[in-house]
Amino acid sequence: MHPAARHLVFHGAIVLLFGLLLGAPYAKAIKREVAAHIVNSWRVAHLSLPIGATLMLATAAVLPWLTVPAWMLWLIAVALIVSAYGFCVSTPLAAISGQRGLSSEGTAGWGKLVYLGNMVGAVASIVAAVALLIAAFLTL
Repeated sequence: MHPAARHLVFHGAIVLLFGLLLGAPYAKAIKREVAAHIVNSWRVAHLSLPIGATLMLATAAVLPWLTVPAWMLWLIAVALIVSAYGFCVSTPLAAISGQRGLSSEGTAGWGKLVYLGNMVGAVASIVAAVALLIAAFLTL
């Protein structure tokens, strides 16, 4: 297995575990009947991180079959890893702070960090998707 794929598996496992562990504060928020937007933020954190981890694991499985230069495999892997950790920062902080992180305007402190994590996650996701698409096309 290519080293980039091994890194995807390792970091995917970390993100999967982290996302699953966020089920505890999600359940706590439901039991305490906190505001609906906070419960929803915990739901997003608890569900989206394991989905991202699953994407990393699935990509790791196909990475060795792509006939592209090693730097492109690393680009895909690193972009997915950076994206996942960006969302590991932003999604729980959004629930803790009550910020959505959709705009940097009018936010301070935690809100800026939520926004930054979302932007890092989103941009890195797009880079990974484009690189994977190109690699898949070149492998045809």
